[in-house]
Amino acid sequence: MTTSPITNVATSGFYRGYNRGIAVSVKMIIVLLVLWAATAQNAAEVLLAIQASTIKHFGGWYIGATALFMTLCLVLALIPSTGRQRLGGTATEPEFSRFAWFSMMFGAGIGVGMLTYSTAEPLYHFGNNPDVIMGHAEALTAGNVPYAYKWTLLHYGLTPWGCYAVVGLSLAYFSYRRGMPLTIRSPFSAVLSGSADRITGAFVDTAAILATLIGIAVTIGYGVTQLAFGAHRITGWGWLLHDQQPTTLALAVAVGIIILASMLSALSGLGRGIKWLSNLNMALSWLLLLVFVVVGATLFAGEVFVKGVYHYLAALPSMSLTVWSDTTTAEGIALGDWQSSWTIFYWAWWIAFTPFVGLFLARVSKGRTIREYVVGAIILPSVMCFAWFCIIGGTALDLELSGVAGGAILGADLSAQLFATLDALLEQPWVFPMACLCVVLLLTYLITSADSAVLVVNTIVSGGVERDHASQHIILWSLLLGLVIVTLLVTGGLDALRSVMIIGALPFSAVMFFMMLSLLAAMRSDHYATDGVPLPDEPNAG
Repeated sequence: MTTSPITNVATSGFYRGYNRGIAVSVKMIIVLLVLWAATAQNAAEVLLAIQASTIKHFGGWYIGATALFMTLCLVLALIPSTGRQRLGGTATEPEFSRFAWFSMMFGAGIGVGMLTYSTAEPLYHFGNNPDVIMGHAEALTAGNVPYAYKWTLLHYGLTPWGCYAVVGLSLAYFSYRRGMPLTIRSPFSAVLSGSADRITGAFVDTAAILATLIGIAVTIGYGVTQLAFGAHRITGWGWLLHDQQPTTLALAVAVGIIILASMLSALSGLGRGIKWLSNLNMALSWLLLLVFVVVGATLFAGEVFVKGVYHYLAALPSMSLTVWSDTTTAEGIALGDWQSSWTIFYWAWWIAFTPFVGLFLARVSKGRTIREYVVGAIILPSVMCFAWFCIIGGTALDLELSGVAGGAILGADLSAQLFATLDALLEQPWVFPMACLCVVLLLTYLITSADSAVLVVNTIVSGGVERDHASQHIILWSLLLGLVIVTLLVTGGLDALRSVMIIGALPFSAVMFFMMLSLLAAMRSDHYATDGVPLPDEPNAG
């Protein structure tokens, strides 16, 4: 077997066109993780202990780094000289329409959280949040609603989408403006050379693939839990739930269906299965949102949107930078526990998603200006999330505040609260079709996230080149993903998935930081290389 000296990909054999060393290394790590989790009796406890140590020592890093990523993207879009730069030559036309472009980016970047947490998170923060802990608001009262939404919107607003955007922007800049392969190591190859480039590139690509697989595993783990509740709500099949929790068989079957469907979608390619599913996601999402606008608490939701967004924007700097680490008082401990369970968990979750979502954003954004890219990757998705959470979550809150729900929504399992909201909101003939819509939408989001992740992993291993003979590799990566999810769900449940994800996201957060520095260095170098005159491939270069 021989390898290409430029991209370190094999030129013959099973791994022809792929980096054999990285592919084998990642697969070995995954197999060892699965074997350890399946055989070690204390695997879940060990993972929780490592997670606690990670949060203790690096929680502040997660908080500060994510704020920096968001700020950088917004600043680059606002500066005229950088905002107008096109990701590609002047004549480069975008490959997809704006609707298809935004649908694919949004579908890959959010998905399950929109359904699982649209009601669950506002309701949880309605009962407890930092403002309640500090005595600024009273739990379970109307006065706490804006504060509940302030923290909800933090986790689905500018900061997390900024994490996606900074990775995608760095990859797109080096690929479309400097002609480098569309892969995670390219920003590092631009500033390193020789053995440093090879060693660093191998570490970066390995960390990216592991973070991607772990991040999507957590997402599918939460998604199949809600899927089991939804399927039980529709069919009434007893084998799906036991003691009001999904059975192992139900979770395994759901994972199998999702992995098989995502495998087929990925095999069909970006322009067919993934594009079609992404457009279907967006259409069904708007349909569900429209139903809640028509029959839900629209006026209340509008008030929640205005007050929630106002409180969120006003408190964004402090929420983005405050780290609660006081362990000497009950209040300090409570604040630290809340931040660890919510904000730091979320930032790790979003960071774990950034390798594949960022690369996916870059892949579909060729021909867009940096300003257009930031609007499409940060601003519009944030507004979409704000509207979604306020309309659907606001309806659930109104049903509880008015007494209509009678505590049924608050008392339901986190993954079942959306279906409990439908039960309280709609008359019986309409509950069934709406529950079916939610289950179908959940399925399409899960499949879209999984097939996008597999496609991106395959692209990273191939050195940034889409391969025509990738079928066997797509199948193998899909099966490994399913194996990780099922093993961790069976051995440690969602807590094991959470722990692995928080731990696994840490190395890639460092990668993101250096990608940001490489991007800034490249933009500065390109600017001064022409004495401040726009490069020939920029718009308005004349």
